[in-house]
Amino acid sequence: MVDPTPSMPPPGQRHWRPAALSAVIGAHALAPLLWLSGAGTGWAIAVLLAGGALLVWGSLYPHSRLFGPVSTRLPGDRPVVWLTFDDGPCADTPALLEVLDRHRARATFFLVGERARRAPGLVREIVRRGHQVANHTESHPAGRFWLLGPKALAAEIEGAQATLTALAGAPPRWFRAVAGLGNPFLAPVLRRAGLARVSWTARGLDGVDGDDDRVLARLLRGLRPGAVLLLHEGGPDGRSARLAGRLLAALDERGYAAVLPPGEASTSQLLNGVRPHSGENRADSPRAPSSASSPARVG
Repeated sequence: MVDPTPSMPPPGQRHWRPAALSAVIGAHALAPLLWLSGAGTGWAIAVLLAGGALLVWGSLYPHSRLFGPVSTRLPGDRPVVWLTFDDGPCADTPALLEVLDRHRARATFFLVGERARRAPGLVREIVRRGHQVANHTESHPAGRFWLLGPKALAAEIEGAQATLTALAGAPPRWFRAVAGLGNPFLAPVLRRAGLARVSWTARGLDGVDGDDDRVLARLLRGLRPGAVLLLHEGGPDGRSARLAGRLLAALDERGYAAVLPPGEASTSQLLNGVRPHSGENRADSPRAPSSASSPARVG
């Protein structure tokens, strides 16, 4: 069984050094000292503004490591990508799973806790098909996630973790923040929950752009070995499955495979006690096995 708490930085995630966060704290401590010492109100205000700007940047920039570690890619130079889907499960999930089966692709589904409770069968089907379930908060508080305090963040993250663990049978290892945003209180909550934060290399912005061609162009512009690609579940007229099919066809044409992170087992493999391979996991056949007797081969 794999330890759900990463003991070292996950794929594409560097060791976090809190130097920048220390600089923010130092700036806010220095400003009043400058003012009291008679160095001038102007200098004190400038230092406060610089510290505040750094604080806002660390919260709103999805790849910022100011407040804690974050993964943005898989290691190595093999032609593989980590395909991820946010905001499910929903009515589109079965069609999306069929598309993944047809392309022998593996994916990680970042699920919302309250939506998972409304569709427990879809969570179990994601697991049965050989994919991973990951944490995308309890209620998806769009627009205000980065403003939440420690107690509210813990409720969002730990609530979803409990729900997804109960439904999937194994605790998620990965977390993606709503819109990729964060704040200084996020990392300690994730650490207590045994979660590692994931951002992306490229996202299609399919949640705000209704043009499929533009969405795919954004993803393919970011295509490189180890890229973390982000799409969403939901959308009108089965759009998520359609976009996933077009993206996977483009990846096939370019010789890329959609895999799980190296050393990772799918949730179903974890449940069956299958040790992960040293390389990435890719589906062996159009329908991922539900038994540990046929573990996925390295992609």
